[in-house]
Formats: sequence, structure tokens, C-alpha cells
Amino acid sequence: MITDLILFLFRLLLLLAVQVVVLNNIQFSGFINPFVYIMFVMMLPVRLPKTFLLLIAFGTGLLVDIFSNTMGMHAVACLVMAYARPSLLRILAPRDGYEAESSPSVKELGFTWFLIYASSLTFIHHFVLFYIEVFVSPSSLLLFENNFEFNCYSSCNYDKSIPIWQIG
Repeated sequence: MITDLILFLFRLLLLLAVQVVVLNNIQFSGFINPFVYIMFVMMLPVRLPKTFLLLIAFGTGLLVDIFSNTMGMHAVACLVMAYARPSLLRILAPRDGYEAESSPSVKELGFTWFLIYASSLTFIHHFVLFYIEVFVSPSSLLLFENNFEFNCYSSCNYDKSIPIWQIG
């Protein structure tokens, strides 16, 4: 239990550091900024109580907001993503169900399952994030354009970061 907690804290710190120090300063095509920190919320254990899941997601998003100066946009997007996660896990559940201590990963559930799972949660996160961003401006078409581009780019990068999640 203690080693799992240390492992999750290490993952959180690693992903936050990569997000804040590296990825927030890099923009592809002028405005695309990948968000890898959401993988932390995606990879939390399946049987984690919803209250803890929401608190962890809010804390993760708030930390990114603090370092990115985005006034709570990431916190709200992470909360909505974490709220939708248990329903998505129920929909995508394998026939035998999930193991008691399992976390969603390519290693445990397969590449196709994980791609559907990660793409769905990434879409939800990005949709909410860009909806909040565009909410203050009159350009609602920008919402769908940004969401599609970020979702495609983030989903394509999950297979490159899989070794991080196989630690432990």
C-alpha cells in the first residue's frame, strides 16, 4: 500500500514536471499544447472510491492551473473527466470484470481497449477545457477545431509514454 502511494506520487510529480516545465513552453503548429498530466487521473486504480477520485483530479488540475495561470480551467476539466471515468469503465468493462487492484493500462487490458478508454477521456477533458476557454469569446467553431486537433495529437502520443506506467 505504501509503495503504491509512493509510486502514484512519483507519477504525479513526474507528469506535472513534464507538463509545467516542458510542454507548457512548447507549442506545435503555433497553438497545440499537449496535456500529458491527464494520464495520471486515467491511470488511477479502478476501485478507487469516487470521492477520492474527484479530489485527486481536482488537486491535479488545480496544480496545473497554478503553474499555467489558467484560473481553474484545468481543475474543472479534470473534475468532469474524473466524474465520467467510472461510467466509462463500466461501459468498457471486460467480461470477467476488473481485478481488485488493477489500474487501466495497455499491459493489463490491451492496446485497443486502452486506446478507446484514453481517447474517450481525453475527448471529454479537452471538450470541457476548450468550452471554458471559448466561453468568453464569440468563436464557438474554434471549440470543435481545437478539441479535434488536441484529441488526435494527445491520443497519438499515449503509446510513446507507456513505459512510464509500467514502473513498479
